[in-house]
Amino acid sequence: MTVDARDWFKHRSYDYRQFSDLKDLSRRKHERNLTVSAVLPSRNVADTIGAIVDSIHAVNRDAGGNPLVDQILVIDADSPDGTADVAADRGAEVFSENELMHEHGGAHGKGDAMWRSLSVARGDLVMFMDADTRDFESQLVYGILGPILEDPAVRYVKAAYRRPFKSEEALQVDGGGRVTELSTKPLFNLFYPELAGFVQPLAGEFVADRELFRSIPFLTGYAVETGIMIDAFKTVGLDGMAQVDLGTRQNRHQPLRDLSRMSYAVLRAVARRMRQEGRLNQTSDPDAPVSPFQFSDYLHAVATPEGLQLQEYVEELVERPPIKEVLKVR
Repeated sequence: MTVDARDWFKHRSYDYRQFSDLKDLSRRKHERNLTVSAVLPSRNVADTIGAIVDSIHAVNRDAGGNPLVDQILVIDADSPDGTADVAADRGAEVFSENELMHEHGGAHGKGDAMWRSLSVARGDLVMFMDADTRDFESQLVYGILGPILEDPAVRYVKAAYRRPFKSEEALQVDGGGRVTELSTKPLFNLFYPELAGFVQPLAGEFVADRELFRSIPFLTGYAVETGIMIDAFKTVGLDGMAQVDLGTRQNRHQPLRDLSRMSYAVLRAVARRMRQEGRLNQTSDPDAPVSPFQFSDYLHAVATPEGLQLQEYVEELVERPPIKEVLKVR
């Protein structure tokens, strides 16, 4: 059955306050005999990771005898600021992203860390969370779990929230999420209109059953959320997806120049999926295979105090295969 984005938005958009009874939510989880792993890909977040892990523990205490989160995983990028030590001291399981599945070489950023985490995540549900959130609120834990615990037909839940943008002393209430607003949403509207109802398609907070995550490929770097959105949609259909309003979230903002490269990663992720679907031919050979490793020079013309410069970056896009295919041969 084809589901229109407008209809989907009406019946698959939730509010975290619907799930604020943590003991009831815990009961639902226990009745369905589910376990949950929370995964936090981390890079130089020693100033925020401790409070986040503490908040997850606090949610578990408030849930009563049956915790909502059974495993807290921190996948660290060998951060020199002591992120791993802070997380371990708070009781998280900590792994180096470069040591997990090291036979695949060094990790290629956040998306690769998320993919590798599936080799050690034990939960029936796997919940990814950003590790740089300031003033972390408990609804980022229980709110995102609510829809998937309430309705067995839901297999993927994405966070939705308002993102303020702080610039010196000024605060723009809805100024954050610039790549989302200027790149991802227009691309989805044009090429994947079914996904146009998602408020924060690039949100780092989302949950799905482990089997779904294990059955889809993961793109690396900033392309990971875009690829997962498209692949989840193709796997479970729009009605198997949901979003939940978590209020307001404040995390680090990237410099404007870096956002250009992030937008490029989103565009490449969409273009890659379209090519695989036969809707886009980027080469003179329509039968050319899609390599799991793709490099593309990104030229960025900028005006600097030293004059005009043409900066060049090599942007690597790696696609890791569905991890269940890899783990079969380990």
